[in-house]
Amino acid sequence: MAEQPNPARIVADAEVLAADLLVGGDARDALDHVRSHSWVDLVASDPLLERTERLVSRLGDSELAADHRERLEADRVAVDHPAGDHPALASAYQGRAAHLLSYDEGLRSAKAGLTLRPRISVSVRPPDAFARLFDPASLYAAVDGGEYPGPDRDPRA
Repeated sequence: MAEQPNPARIVADAEVLAADLLVGGDARDALDHVRSHSWVDLVASDPLLERTERLVSRLGDSELAADHRERLEADRVAVDHPAGDHPALASAYQGRAAHLLSYDEGLRSAKAGLTLRPRISVSVRPPDAFARLFDPASLYAAVDGGEYPGPDRDPRA
């Protein structure tokens, strides 16, 4: 297995990134945790952003999709991965992310967990579970070792 994942690195698949923009709800709640803390990183490869942009173009419009991608590009930790890899899984692996937010039940299944575990240590959860279980104080203590100072960014900025 590769290096230990960073518990303060999160990947959201294209459907979650699109839902955050277009729907809100659980996807927005989960990603607001990321945006609210400068020490928590959103990890995404170019193929993941391309997939997100195509999805937002289909469901919204191309200008909105381009604007959304531009914001994601500015806010993400960029990673590369081999062509043909699953964009979200590859982003998690290459970015050493500990969390992958996905609505895909196949990625969250026990079978997928058994397949992934020898290669990557990542927790795959739906956005609602991540939003409900996210504990910034204990995560901060694990990552920084200090006392949690509270959110330090406006998630809507």
